[in-house]
Amino acid sequence: MKTAELRQKDVAGLQTEVKELQKAHFNLRMQKATQQLGNTATLRSTRRAIARAKTILAEKQATK
Repeated sequence: MKTAELRQKDVAGLQTEVKELQKAHFNLRMQKATQQLGNTATLRSTRRAIARAKTILAEKQATK
């Protein structure tokens, strides 16, 4: 998800987005552990997406 799309969400929406990304990242790690993951670059992209969402969430919570 792009940064502009994340900035349009409210705090609750960002929190759910972070949880969904964390679940997806967990599933990717399990696939890697069982050698079912073909493209390991998705791990990096989901990790960065989580960081991006958490950063925007912290910015929104700080401005309250």
